[in-house]
Amino acid sequence: MSGAEGRVRAPAAARLAIDGGEPVRREFLPYAHQSIDDHDIAAVTAALRSDWLTTGPRVPAFEQDLAAFTGARHAVAFSSGTAALHGAAAAAGLGPGDEAITTPMTFVATANAVVYVGAEPRFADIDPGTLLIRPDTVTAAITPRTKALLPVDYAGQPADYDALRTIADGAPGGPLTIIADASHSLGATWGGRSVGTLADMTVLSLHPAKIMTTGEGGAVLTDSDDYADRLRRFRNHGIATELAARRDWTYQMVDLGYNYRLTDIGAALGSSQLARIETFLARRRELAAHYLHRLAGHELLDPPVVLPEADPAWHFGFVQLRLDRLRVDRGAVFHALRAEGIGVNVHYIPVHRHPWYREAFPGVSMPVAESAYDRLLTVPLFASMTTADVDDVVAALDKVTTTYRAA
Repeated sequence: MSGAEGRVRAPAAARLAIDGGEPVRREFLPYAHQSIDDHDIAAVTAALRSDWLTTGPRVPAFEQDLAAFTGARHAVAFSSGTAALHGAAAAAGLGPGDEAITTPMTFVATANAVVYVGAEPRFADIDPGTLLIRPDTVTAAITPRTKALLPVDYAGQPADYDALRTIADGAPGGPLTIIADASHSLGATWGGRSVGTLADMTVLSLHPAKIMTTGEGGAVLTDSDDYADRLRRFRNHGIATELAARRDWTYQMVDLGYNYRLTDIGAALGSSQLARIETFLARRRELAAHYLHRLAGHELLDPPVVLPEADPAWHFGFVQLRLDRLRVDRGAVFHALRAEGIGVNVHYIPVHRHPWYREAFPGVSMPVAESAYDRLLTVPLFASMTTADVDDVVAALDKVTTTYRAA
């Protein structure tokens, strides 16, 4: 997957692989990859051999570990990050007639969760360097119908939760609920405070591409007993008591809920992964620092901007091409880098530009997000990469952008 055996050194002026030249790498380097070891396999095997594959003791144990790591009072596990977002939107009481403000620079699941509960997403534009939602655009988007804010910690860097809290608390009509989409940022901090303690509810994704994984899975962190109770009911058909707490066959469905439970198999993997999360985070930060060092002052692309208050978790790395200095568009650079063995991707197509959203919410214009999208490339970053892998990515970026430099 990575390392010296996958590399073929090529000078920046070499012929592009897409044109028949030698690639920087013969072995493809993906943008993301899970890190699974023998301890993880043993933990999952033990769960499979146990009496409980689901609704057993490993889920609450994982939730306790996750809450302890983040500093949140409660962690409520879900079957996916999308399910967790849906649960948080419902727990916040969002419904028909309500609005929630989020960023266009996110995966569609963030806005979809608002739609799922019958509310309307409103978009606020982003900062061009961090690609995080801008507090001033949030303020401008608030209406009397606004009930919640859904910032996204893009690429693992927390949004400005201090500014967002001031906006939420001072909003007309009463305080707004802040639901942090922290799918990228487990383990990050803002002003020395941990993700999981910065919002009313904090949503995590535990997909294999993320900081750690349960296979598929997600969670919501909160200090609120009320939110935690609502979330637990929502993930379990709206039933008031969890199976382990029942003393007989009776149960009561008190809300409309869903089957969004995480399995004990996934929880076993999650607890094992969580034991190594500090190692994962340290390695991601080392790789990100190497990227930022190598790309500083680059003439043909812009690296990410990191705010002084933030210590990102670095779910992925990204660059923005300086298209005014290139004679091709982002698509040509993307395909050329793929041919060089570098698994670049694009995160994200702005939500409001998807066909369903264009039809459902016409006329939305987010100039900064749209401009950033045209320039964006996600670059590989995961815990088992080496610094030599980063050097390969930078070599390929140099090779392709130099070849495509405008005359």
